[in-house]
Amino acid sequence: MTLTNVKALVFDVFGTVVDWRSSVTRECQAFGARKGIERDWTAFAVEWRKAYRPAMNRVISGELPWTNIDALHRMALVELLARHDIHGLSEAEIDDLNRAWHRLDPWPDSVAGLTRFKSRFIIATMSNGNVALMVNMAKRACLPWDAVLGAEVARAYKPERLAYETTARLLGLANEEVMLVAAHNRDLAAARGFGFCTGFVTRPTEHGPGQTTDLKADQDWDVVATDFRDMATQLGC
Repeated sequence: MTLTNVKALVFDVFGTVVDWRSSVTRECQAFGARKGIERDWTAFAVEWRKAYRPAMNRVISGELPWTNIDALHRMALVELLARHDIHGLSEAEIDDLNRAWHRLDPWPDSVAGLTRFKSRFIIATMSNGNVALMVNMAKRACLPWDAVLGAEVARAYKPERLAYETTARLLGLANEEVMLVAAHNRDLAAARGFGFCTGFVTRPTEHGPGQTTDLKADQDWDVVATDFRDMATQLGC
């Protein structure tokens, strides 16, 4: 795979661009403080995140009609609150807690790295997150996207082929002119299977200090970097 033809970098967002674990934990802690509720909020955030893939798989399998991530997160949150014996919340309170996913903090290198990428490439999201979520997150965190694309625009979740092909098509590019940047080997394997170039960046604390997955590249991805600054340098940005 040659990188000279790459015109756009598209990004997995949760875990790659933003630190979901610390951010959602912080939001849950603030919620608990307001309500006088004590729980292990880090464990709560991790459990909430673990509901993400099974919920999407219900859409992919056809068990659920097209449902965006905000709605899937909320369904999971309602079940999680009940399991943790948290009751009596108003619909508005549940909605506000659900929007914790709109208020995620970027990794320390993300904004500077994206700004460097943007000087040479089109940069866009290719996230399973819905458009409102991505836009609100970008506005709050100053993420300088050229476009917000991904699952909701394609009406298909990664790793469905349509999610990749729609992203490239809407940018007016061939698949091989697009590089997916992700901190997850599984994401990159799917992208490579559809003809995308691949950029792996390590996020060794995405899942906390005991993380055991995605600590290194498990294939010969086109670019392997320690962070966005390193990747930008490798790409000549």
